[in-house]
Amino acid sequence: MMDERSSKLILVPILAVLFVMIGYQYICPAGSNSCHFKAEEKLRGVSLLSIPYQDSDDFYRDQDLEDDSPPKLPSKFNFTERDLDRHVEFNIKGDDVIVFLHIQKTGGTTFGRHLVRNIRLEQPCDCKPGQKKCTCHRPGKEESWLFSRFSTGWSCGLHADWTELTNCVPVIMDKKEAQRNKRNFYYITMLRDPVSRYLSEWKHVQRGATWKTALHMCDGRSPTQDELPNCYIGDDWSGVTLIEFMNCPSNLANNRQVRMLADLSLVGCYNLSSMNESQRNHILLSSAMSNLKNMAFYGLTEFQRKTQYLFERTFSLRFISAFTQINSTRAANIDLSELVRRRIEELNYLDVQLYEYAKDLFLQRFQFTRQREHQEVRLKRREERRWLREQKEQGRPWLPKHRGGGNEGGRKGGGLEKETDGDFPTTTEDYTSQVARW
Repeated sequence: MMDERSSKLILVPILAVLFVMIGYQYICPAGSNSCHFKAEEKLRGVSLLSIPYQDSDDFYRDQDLEDDSPPKLPSKFNFTERDLDRHVEFNIKGDDVIVFLHIQKTGGTTFGRHLVRNIRLEQPCDCKPGQKKCTCHRPGKEESWLFSRFSTGWSCGLHADWTELTNCVPVIMDKKEAQRNKRNFYYITMLRDPVSRYLSEWKHVQRGATWKTALHMCDGRSPTQDELPNCYIGDDWSGVTLIEFMNCPSNLANNRQVRMLADLSLVGCYNLSSMNESQRNHILLSSAMSNLKNMAFYGLTEFQRKTQYLFERTFSLRFISAFTQINSTRAANIDLSELVRRRIEELNYLDVQLYEYAKDLFLQRFQFTRQREHQEVRLKRREERRWLREQKEQGRPWLPKHRGGGNEGGRKGGGLEKETDGDFPTTTEDYTSQVARW
């Protein structure tokens, strides 16, 4: 009697475990992305950005890097191999400077924080608690390698555009740091889907943002009140409705990305009477496309992991923690009628064309870089197999082949050891904060 009772007591927990395992396999089948629990993760306060990743290419075998790719369609644009290959020999110890052009509501706040707090460097940026700016000096020098909001501040004006930065950055850096050698400036930026970006800016302005201290310098002067009239009376435009926001003809939110990337000197700056609207728009769009293509790097808010991947491959720099994709933004939660959406697209029709061009080029650069990387891996493995055959044919005992440098694929900032991010705060997408709070 006791033996039968004991066997039943033992059988109950076994059956319970089997029931849980069967249920888990049903809910989370193999290969499913619906379950994300990992042994290393804590259930509370977990952030994908707080998980350090391998310095090797294993991180980029993560399916997430491929899952956000849209279906492959024939390209509308004839890009050359030179357009797709954007690797630059960035010398952080020499005279090279990364210049970040921060367009409003493109995720630039988050990306800017990545630049000062999340790059694996011999001499990391010095970010002190309570300070808005970090000191990003070259190893062993009192010289900055980064020109951005969180390193040098708004030195060329609040959210300075391409026209302002290209004229201002060399002058400002010469004033701050005496240097005999000529600097090499590598411009980078972030772009975002025009409708989402426009809605995000509307919500930000609705909460009281104005950016009215922006200089908008062009050809040596700021625009007059007649050239750039305000959309509101008073200190700000708090509480503005979407209809009111769309109805202001001088609203700088309209086609903001094209205007901030184009050379405004080509169209008489903010003087709309210098040429007809059609000619002006054609020149602006062409200039923005050209400047974007020739930048060292740009990323897209909608493709965070690919943005990280391409930045690392372009500059041979590695981030400590992985970027994360957060699509639940204020703009994403706004219910739009089809009529209103079309109206926003009409107001931003230059930005719509620029983004289509930028997305095509961005995804082609990603595919080009991935394919080249895969080819390099295959060649490396083929070389190793050939070397092992030679050793075997010569009757030599097998020994591991030593490879110099320690940097995978000749990239800088490598190293094989894992690093933790205990000294680095987690970074999340932030489309709402204009002022950094560390």
